[in-house]
Amino acid sequence: MTVAAIIVAAGRGTRAGGDLPKQWQMLQGRPVLAVTHQAFAATVDRVVVVIHPEDHARAREVLPDVMLCNGAETRCGSVRKGLEALDGTGVTRVLIHDAARPLVGRALIARMIAALDTAVAAAPGVAVTDALWRAEAGLVAGTQDRTGLWRAQTPQAFRFDPILAAHRAHPGGAADDVEVARAAGIAVAIIEGDDDNLKLTWPGDLPRAGRLMRERAGMDIRAGNGFDVHAFGPGDHVWLCGVKVPHGAGLVGHSDADVGMHALTDAIYGALAEGDIGQHFPPSDPQWKGAASHIFLRHAAGRAAERGFRITHADITLICERPKVGPHAGAMRAALAAILGVDAGRVSVKATTSERLGFTGREEGIAALATVTLVAA
Repeated sequence: MTVAAIIVAAGRGTRAGGDLPKQWQMLQGRPVLAVTHQAFAATVDRVVVVIHPEDHARAREVLPDVMLCNGAETRCGSVRKGLEALDGTGVTRVLIHDAARPLVGRALIARMIAALDTAVAAAPGVAVTDALWRAEAGLVAGTQDRTGLWRAQTPQAFRFDPILAAHRAHPGGAADDVEVARAAGIAVAIIEGDDDNLKLTWPGDLPRAGRLMRERAGMDIRAGNGFDVHAFGPGDHVWLCGVKVPHGAGLVGHSDADVGMHALTDAIYGALAEGDIGQHFPPSDPQWKGAASHIFLRHAAGRAAERGFRITHADITLICERPKVGPHAGAMRAALAAILGVDAGRVSVKATTSERLGFTGREEGIAALATVTLVAA
């Protein structure tokens, strides 16, 4: 037995909002399609992703080792192309799934595969329990008996040869693959679906999916730390934690050398396991020469938000003999809080000396330590 999955991701639906088709929008820091693919990658033998021809570069970046094929103008046509791509590969069972259902669970996938032990075709469904209305002009015009009604889901499961033949014979325009199978005389068993297996359709669905993912994962708390050093050089001021502090020397660096912001930025990247400033803003790139460090910190804070985290606390320690930090600490906290989008009460800035030891004790430069805490929003 060889099981394959076809993930249909060729659509251009706009009802979900955003600048991109929903399968390419971000969900917990990853494209929806990548989340969907992960559910199948560990449970089936082969995955084919059917994409829009214009999305090849994007798809190859997100799923570098996955078999891709171009879709058609309709979902029905796209599924057939996926099936044709698998013909002759030895696949005996196939699951057909919409990319816009990223919360499909592995238990449901396993149930669908097992259903084919006794059925030629099977589909997950959830029994309708809510009252159903008929509407006219925005008003309730009547009720509909819900007896025997089910909400259809994917992945829909089939023995390979019968569903390929059914698609080849179908004129097109089917709502889903169950309709194609039934038109070919194939009986389709209903398997218990999953309420969490929602389809992203409307703007509110993506945030809801994110909440469900976080609930599944449990409380996600991240801590990161950062360390940075800059040497003194010519100048009459230093930038520390977003504040211009008068001093008899400046700090030397590719950017504005704000050692406190650099350490804090690296702490956020560290909590996200996304490297450091140098990976995101290479010093070899001349566009960052003399750049204000708030650019880097805003980017790191933005990445945390995109990944579904909020910054709950930041603590920075500046290590130097001079300049004196205390008189400026309040302004520094306010500047950092504004960039991070948090209350100043969640930002700590303090200083210490090294008791005249080392390069900081000799007043050759300033070092900074930073710690940040992120919590899944």
